[in-house]
Amino acid sequence: MLNKVFLIGRLTRDPEIRFLPSGTQVTTFTLAVKRAYKTKDSSEWKEETYFFDIEAFGFLAERVGKQLNKGTQILVEGSLRQDKWETPSGEKRTKIKVFAEKINMISPATKTEKSTVSSEEPTIDIDTEDFSSDDDVPF
Repeated sequence: MLNKVFLIGRLTRDPEIRFLPSGTQVTTFTLAVKRAYKTKDSSEWKEETYFFDIEAFGFLAERVGKQLNKGTQILVEGSLRQDKWETPSGEKRTKIKVFAEKINMISPATKTEKSTVSSEEPTIDIDTEDFSSDDDVPF
């Protein structure tokens, strides 16, 4: 049986990092994927957005947690997994998630999409009055 998924989209939030009791890192995030189509009535283009929950484990989870943030456009290659659980009231629930096997960054988040990380270089004031030439340097 084949269970393979390829998705291109943007992170809707910064990745969440947690650890399993075994110490394995798990990183989760949501990917927004757009679909464009033409309506039957007119030749007008419409757009829909789908949201997929993505999980990465181990080394991939570490890399994702450090390198990606909200708004980053990525390609996810993985497989579908179904979580099953029962609520305290006895209702059975299921949820489909994408288990990431490979993740490639396509483009970083734009400045307006990035979380509060400053991209400006810090300025350092250096007083150069003490050394008029290289010969004056004390070493």
